Amino acid sequence: MPGKFKKIAEAALRERRTLLMGIVNATPDSFSDGGEFLNPRAAARHACELVEQGADLIDLGAESTRPGSRPVDETEELSRLLPALRAIREVLPDVPVSIDTYRPNVARAAIAEGASLINDVCAIGAADLSRERDYPMARVVAEAGATLIAMHNRFGNADYGNEFMGELCRDLLAGTERILAAGVPAESLWLDPGFGFGKSVEQNLQMVAQMNKITALGFPVLLGTSRKSALGAILGKVPKERGGGDAACAAVGIAGGVAMLRLHDVVAVRDLVIVADALRRTA
Repeated sequence: MPGKFKKIAEAALRERRTLLMGIVNATPDSFSDGGEFLNPRAAARHACELVEQGADLIDLGAESTRPGSRPVDETEELSRLLPALRAIREVLPDVPVSIDTYRPNVARAAIAEGASLINDVCAIGAADLSRERDYPMARVVAEAGATLIAMHNRFGNADYGNEFMGELCRDLLAGTERILAAGVPAESLWLDPGFGFGKSVEQNLQMVAQMNKITALGFPVLLGTSRKSALGAILGKVPKERGGGDAACAAVGIAGGVAMLRLHDVVAVRDLVIVADALRRTA
């Protein structure tokens, strides 16, 4: 299955069509839909619904990354993840599945069960950590021929000084150098600038507004703003009522060159994405 996503991605990038990644949380404590899809069959049904709505691939996670969430160990993560992954692969054998994990052993087990991508929320941190920290996930991804989505996350430290975008881009460059040096081929690497992770509301907005600086780094970019608290702070709405905020970020992100959107609610932005892609191709 790793090659399946790469073929889809190559075609989408060539056609300048934004890919839609539908989110399935096999967790009891997700900020948006905690507990709804913990049962493997419920997770599979929801994955089918997302694909029917227009999702090109599914992103499956088994550990919540919301602030204050309870960490789980590797055994618990696998006990949630693998049954859900098997159920999804059974009903959607041709749809690529991304696994939201930072643990190499979990990634290896998921790829063995048919996952195509690893979405690592801890792949890129502060620039000094990115240069020095060993990155065993690279070996797992490279050996399997899978795709890595490397997310930026300063682990709660939002001190970027007076030049946020410059610092963010430096972090991303240092991180990509480390990941490539660790063995991940350039054509197998995507970037996620980490909306909502170690950034203030204003920094998150600045990042989306200046997305062209991130896409100019030369790697396809995933943007994941879906239902995040930064949108809640602006709109004053609960997570499931933030679709308008997701749509606004999608429109600006696509104009800045984003290649994929990570979404809880595909319907909320599907038509916008179709029109935005048409406008981008025309421009």
